[in-house]
Order: sequence, then C-alpha cells, then structure tokens
Amino acid sequence: MAVVPEFLALTFALSVYTATYIAEAIRSGIEAVDKGQKEAAAAIGLSPVQSLKLIVLPQALRVAIPPTINQYLNLTKNSSLATVIGYPELMSTFGGTVLNQVGQAVEILAMAMLVYLVISLFISLLLNYVNKKMEIQGR
Repeated sequence: MAVVPEFLALTFALSVYTATYIAEAIRSGIEAVDKGQKEAAAAIGLSPVQSLKLIVLPQALRVAIPPTINQYLNLTKNSSLATVIGYPELMSTFGGTVLNQVGQAVEILAMAMLVYLVISLFISLLLNYVNKKMEIQGR
C-alpha cells in the first residue's frame, strides 16, 4: 500500500489547521481560571506543575470543551472539502463509477451528504455526552 503525497499534504494541512484552533480553545480555558485559584494552589505548597495538573487544567477543560466540540465538527466538514479539492481520486472514483452505472447524480450527492450528516451527528452526540459529564456543577 503506497501513501501518496496528496494524502500526506491533506492530513498535514488539516492537522495543523485544527490543532491551532484547539490549542487556542485550551489556552482560553486556562486563562479563564481565576487567578485566586492559582494563588491558592501556591499557598498550599503545590509546585507549578502540580498546580497546573490538579487545579488549573480540570477547570480549564470544562470551559474549553464546547469550543473543542465545534472544532471536531469543523474538522469533519473540512475533511470533506479537502478530500474533494486535494484528493480528487477518491471523489472521481465514487462519483464517476457510481454515476456511470446508476445515472442519478442527485441521489448520489444526497447519499454522500447523508454519510457526513451521520458522522457529524455521531461526533456531536458523543462529545455532548462528554460535555454533560464534565459540566460545572451548580449551573
């Protein structure tokens, strides 16, 4: 099995693009933690690493989960666009072969959209379940 350069470029571009937005969501979550929490951790003698691991990150992740969910859904949608533009062999095989045999373009496009809809809904349900489990109590 050979790995073509187009696939590597597509994977690299989507990874870097999505990683920047997820990193920004995590950074904003860390910035959302009150300064007093960090000072309290230092006051009880926690090292900066322990403070980050035990105090800051659990609170930051609760704030960062909703934008992270959006980024994973955007990754799914962007992968469909990137596949069509940067990796046309896949879409030409799917569209060309099936369209030549069946001849119903609208139904084939509807099936492709349905597959991405199901994938997006599954990701949304899964990550919303995680969000409910990590939700800040009392709100």
